Amino acid sequence: MTPDTAIELAKSALWVTIMLAAPILLSALIVGILIGVFQAATQINEQTLSFVPKLAAMAAAIFIAAPWMLSVVIDFTRDLIMSIPGYIG
Repeated sequence: MTPDTAIELAKSALWVTIMLAAPILLSALIVGILIGVFQAATQINEQTLSFVPKLAAMAAAIFIAAPWMLSVVIDFTRDLIMSIPGYIG
C-alpha cells in the first residue's frame, strides 16, 4: 500500500465521518440558536432549558437519519472490503 493510497483511505473515512455527524450536529446547532434567541428575548438563563431540547433534537435526528447513516456505513465498508485485493498487490 502506497502512502497516497493510505491518505486517500483516511480522507474518505473522514468524509464519511463528517457525513454521519452532520445531521446530528446541525440539529443541535439549530435548536441551540433558537433556544438562545428565546432566552435572550425573555431573559431566562436556565441551563437545562437549552440542554433538554438539544438532546431531544439530536435523538430525533438520529432516529430520522438512521437508515441513511446505516447505508452510508455499509457502502463505505463494502467498498473498502472489495478494494482490499487491489491494495495488497
